[in-house]
Amino acid sequence: MKRRSFFRVVEPYLYLAPAMIFFVLFLFWPFFKTIRLSFAMTTPLGEVASNVGLSNYISIFTSQKFLNSLFVTFKYAIMTVVFSIAFGFILAIVSSEDIKGTNFFRTVFALPMAISAAAASVVFMFIFHSSMGILNKVLGTNIGWLTDPKYALIAVTLVTVWMNIGLNFIYVTAALQSVPMDLYESASLEGAGFFDKHRHITIPCISPTLFFLLIINVINAVQAYAQVKMMTQGGPANSTNVIVYEIYQEAFMNSRFGMACAESMILFAILLVLTLLQFRLEKKVTY
Repeated sequence: MKRRSFFRVVEPYLYLAPAMIFFVLFLFWPFFKTIRLSFAMTTPLGEVASNVGLSNYISIFTSQKFLNSLFVTFKYAIMTVVFSIAFGFILAIVSSEDIKGTNFFRTVFALPMAISAAAASVVFMFIFHSSMGILNKVLGTNIGWLTDPKYALIAVTLVTVWMNIGLNFIYVTAALQSVPMDLYESASLEGAGFFDKHRHITIPCISPTLFFLLIINVINAVQAYAQVKMMTQGGPANSTNVIVYEIYQEAFMNSRFGMACAESMILFAILLVLTLLQFRLEKKVTY
């Protein structure tokens, strides 16, 4: 009996053991190792050479390049999140109307979700090309979209927004299915117009979904890397040097792993603060 009772106590932990081992090896251990290295100076192989305390953090916050990467990241995140959610919401509203070809348009709107960031970046590099790009030919301009500091971040943002529309569109479309049609019919009887219906009915009803998308889009925007690496390599003049690409440069181009780990911890703190602030706003979400 004692063996059977002991097995009943241990059995749940045996089922959890594979997942816990995975988390320890690939999540918790790298996280604590990153914290350790952020307080050290490392060799080119990533081994600890000496402990430097807070020197890495002091150097980071006195570095104009890193402060610029923070500013670029926040500017990029704001533009990306606002336009990604807005366009996804608008397209979902349009596709929910009773019009011909709705299923075709829904498929087209969701397609960007299936395309990798690297593939999309390569295609848009040709579109944004200053001399051969179709965008300049259509607009009749001669703008260096990827070589001019005024336009490079805008170009990267457009690519990211295009890639994110599919995810936002799918979630908003699914959320719209749960809004009772009786509410729209009652609003129509009261004389409410198209925009009034969506302002006073749709948005409050799907606010939990919009809140979820806000968190996901913010995290994805702050962690952007592939499109920057493929399209601009952080340039020109560091105008697209987002924080994740700055971490990549410090670690794999400058071999300063201690500095890269310190920057990674700052990025973690930023994401944590943003997430906590967003959950403070959860009180305004209608459930």
